[in-house]
Amino acid sequence: MKREDDFEVRRQHLVGLTDQELYDRFWDLIRQVDEPLLELGYKNTTPSVERAVLLRMGVSSLDTQPIVNHCMDHGLMGKGAGHCVYKLSKLENISIREASIKLAKGEGWDKVVESFKGGK
Repeated sequence: MKREDDFEVRRQHLVGLTDQELYDRFWDLIRQVDEPLLELGYKNTTPSVERAVLLRMGVSSLDTQPIVNHCMDHGLMGKGAGHCVYKLSKLENISIREASIKLAKGEGWDKVVESFKGGK
C-alpha cells in the first residue's frame, strides 16, 4: 500500500509565510493545545496525584491512602491533600509528619474543614 503524497496540497496555506511568521504560528498552535491541558491540571486532581504530593512532603506511604480517602470524604480534594496536612500542622503548631499521622487516623479533619470554610 503506497501513501498518496499530498504535501503540496496540505501546505498551501503556509506558502507565503516568512520564517518568523511560521515560527509565530507554530508557537500559537502549541499554546492552543497547551492551554486546555494546563487549565485541567490547575483545576483538577486525582487521588494518585495527591498521594504523590504527600509522598514528596515526607508523608509515610502507608498514610497517604487514608489521608486522600478522608480528603475525598470531606470534599476537600479541590484544596489538595497536601494543603490539608499543611493546614493542620499550622493550626495545631505541629510538624507535617505529626499532622499527617493524625489525619491518617481520621483525627483533626473537623479543624481542617472548618478552617477552609472560614477562608483561613
